[in-house]
Amino acid sequence: MAEQLKLLGDKTRLSIINILFHQEACVCHLVEILEMTQPNISQHMRKLKDGGLVREERRGQWIFYSVDIDDKPYIREILTRLPELSEESKSVLKGTPCKSKEEYE
Repeated sequence: MAEQLKLLGDKTRLSIINILFHQEACVCHLVEILEMTQPNISQHMRKLKDGGLVREERRGQWIFYSVDIDDKPYIREILTRLPELSEESKSVLKGTPCKSKEEYE
């Protein structure tokens, strides 16, 4: 539990988990919402996945992430107390901002 809470002590990872708590997303969505680079977001996603807080599902060339907290009610309780997503973030999640892998390089 301490390791998982430590992961959420990082503002970026807490923001990512909050987004994924509301809706699954791919890295390209998170890049646009958080205005960070793809490699930076991917590093945070790896830590969250290794910590057992997110799961991934491959769809074609994209990997979609969602929270994996069914067995972690203490995390769910924290997430219910975080602010709602902004309308701008909701709009990004509804759209498909994903570019081809070549466009990110």
